[in-house]
Amino acid sequence: MSLDSINKEVKSEIDSLLRQTRDASLQIAKLDTSIKNKILNDVAENLRKAENEIISANNMDLDSLNPKDYTSAFYDRLKLDSPRINQMISNILEVIGLDDPVGKRRYLYDRPNGIKVFKQSIPLGVMSIIYESRPNVTSDAASLCLKSGNSVILRGGSESFNTNKIIVEIIKDSLSQNKINPDGVNLVPYTDRDVMKYILRKDELIDLIIPRGGEGLIRFVSQNSSIPVIKHYKGVCHVYIDLKANLDIAHSVAINSKVQRPGVCNAMETLIINKNLPKEFIENLLRDLKENKVKLRGEKDLSSFINPDSFIELEEIDFENEYLDLELNIKLVDSVASAITHIERYGSLHTESIITEDENVKEQFINSLNSSAIFHNISTRFNDGNELGLGAEIGISTTKLHAFGPMGLNELTSEKFVVTGSGQIK
Repeated sequence: MSLDSINKEVKSEIDSLLRQTRDASLQIAKLDTSIKNKILNDVAENLRKAENEIISANNMDLDSLNPKDYTSAFYDRLKLDSPRINQMISNILEVIGLDDPVGKRRYLYDRPNGIKVFKQSIPLGVMSIIYESRPNVTSDAASLCLKSGNSVILRGGSESFNTNKIIVEIIKDSLSQNKINPDGVNLVPYTDRDVMKYILRKDELIDLIIPRGGEGLIRFVSQNSSIPVIKHYKGVCHVYIDLKANLDIAHSVAINSKVQRPGVCNAMETLIINKNLPKEFIENLLRDLKENKVKLRGEKDLSSFINPDSFIELEEIDFENEYLDLELNIKLVDSVASAITHIERYGSLHTESIITEDENVKEQFINSLNSSAIFHNISTRFNDGNELGLGAEIGISTTKLHAFGPMGLNELTSEKFVVTGSGQIK
């Protein structure tokens, strides 16, 4: 189906859905904090009550996949179980506890003629979230958009359609339960890319596009959209173990950053090790990564610490890979400056962590690199909206405009000027 050949009825249905979402945004933007929190509390309660139905829908999606076509990491991102539904609910409850970002007025200055200039936070309007596989994005995105006064049109992937559909139905029911227009949250009922391309041209009805998924999806959205896009191309995250690292911390952070959940964007993809560290430490770390079923890729010098048969000799382009699986590049360097140079060349501006007890080296690393998050002595897995106190996140932006890093409530608002006076004329 090409853009020009999309059925007229489909175009009409999409146009109607977008207009309804736009109309609902006018009401959503005016809701006071107590009403927004009541809606979100009802969403959390209704998700809890519908846990069995959600898992059943999720199983339908999982069962429809051909295992030959998808990795274990993909299945992991798609799967919902009781603990993950509880986490979705916990994220919503955290959003309830956060300050309402809308309507905050900050004083700027008085002009010589007596005019007082302020800025006041406002919702962005209509958001469109385009995402793949991870159905928890559905509730996270909706709760953040509603709390920040935005309406949202969600477009999930075909692989999670049944799961997304039931979650959106629960959210819409919760809006209706509070006598709020349920079109404040809508789901696109089509998953093919030509319909998505059609939506990406509706700049008169949508204010911002946020794609969440693989690099291919994000590049497709960016290349076809006439609407502003916040991009998150890929998470090529690094951990650098410095010569003056606490070796226990270094070992646990390196293992956790790769192994704890390898299929997510804040998992480490390249481990950079100062080659002058004790040989026994490096050998033990590499061995433990192998014991955790991590496939290692390295340059020839890695054979000084591990049998050449135990790693794949990498090509330079491998340093740009986001594996999203139990696969890891190893880079040996002789200084923090070399580590920084490597990250500047191959990084994706996502997350970098340094393990060191040297304050000067720590500050050199932090001040030299401008990725969305720079960590010291902690796992890259903490570059996450929930872990950083945002309650949930709508995505992790690797674009410095309009937001950078995990996007929470404040990143879903803009500001208008408010100017007061006493009859001044020009």
